[in-house]
Amino acid sequence: MRIAWIGKKSPFCGNVTYSREITNGLLDRGHDVSFLHFAQEESEPNNWPNFKEVSLPFIYKSQVYTIPTFKATKVLTESLREIKPDIVHASLTLSTLDFVLPEICQELNLPLIATFHTPFAGKGAKLISGTQLLAYQLYAPFLDHYDRVIVFSQIQRELLAKMGVREEKIAVIPNGVDIVKYSPGVSDIKKEFNAERLFVYQGRIAPEKNVESLLRAWKQSDMDVNSKLLIVGDGPLRASLEPFYGSEYGIIWLGFVASEERRIEILRGADVFILPSLVEGLSLSLLEAMSCGLACLATDVGADGEVLEKGAGVVISTRSVRSQLKTLLPLFQDHPELTILLGQKARKRVLERYTINDNITRLEELYTKVVAQRPLTLSWGG
Repeated sequence: MRIAWIGKKSPFCGNVTYSREITNGLLDRGHDVSFLHFAQEESEPNNWPNFKEVSLPFIYKSQVYTIPTFKATKVLTESLREIKPDIVHASLTLSTLDFVLPEICQELNLPLIATFHTPFAGKGAKLISGTQLLAYQLYAPFLDHYDRVIVFSQIQRELLAKMGVREEKIAVIPNGVDIVKYSPGVSDIKKEFNAERLFVYQGRIAPEKNVESLLRAWKQSDMDVNSKLLIVGDGPLRASLEPFYGSEYGIIWLGFVASEERRIEILRGADVFILPSLVEGLSLSLLEAMSCGLACLATDVGADGEVLEKGAGVVISTRSVRSQLKTLLPLFQDHPELTILLGQKARKRVLERYTINDNITRLEELYTKVVAQRPLTLSWGG
């Protein structure tokens, strides 16, 4: 099948990882994939597949949203006309192009699928951020014009349905992880940081990630001198947090780690992965940590609580993250047998439900179904 993929290659975020892993998987299955994206520069070039690329012009882009130029719509339309795909799949980048895509594909009579990544709070909770709520309200009417919208959990499906997206248009296909690449293995990371017990946070250092609650809990827990907390990632709050939570408390700031091999080395050598977010979609970082066999603690937001339910990890409430972590951090420090058991259960859960192979298979089935439902009246003459 010829697929036009519209997504992100930089700056690094979950959407970038999603696009890279899915397009790699589709190419491995023999599909012809073209990648259209807002980036001139390479992002982890060794990990990206060798496919036809189209750079869409932009004014500004960040991990959260992108502002395309006026010319971007024309470049996108002409590129799709030239590629002649069987299907278009947009991993939505929070840009204005997301809203005109249905119209473009309607004009070209192309089936169109979206993956909607925007995070949310969780079961029965109000979206804690006005920005997140606005994104859902803004997108819902437009998502209903896509042939299908992929979301990561049943909770997210119900949320979009309440906002007016027809239920038959919403497909639940959870994120998947490469279980061979992200697997338990040997690592010297503890020796490197002189640690006996190693805890990891990996993600953006931004308000919605709630990293300060973790840092405060760590500082107040009086952790052993041989226990270390690695903060992997960068973001707007790093400069204001790092001076107050430093190496004197066993907290090590690594910043953004570009190398996937290095990130895997960190996960393989760690004991516990912590995700204290206030909003999420379905965290790929969490799935990667689980696949590497780490004991995982995460808040019950987005689909993360669903991933860890029934013993695959520890789910904590967003209402009292700091106080819960103050209890759990020393517990996990002092009981290695507990972290080993939870790590084994986490790995087992990923193998059962969240492999990239299953994800690609379900995606192929969806593509086939959507293409079959479209009338065969393609015309590329004009």
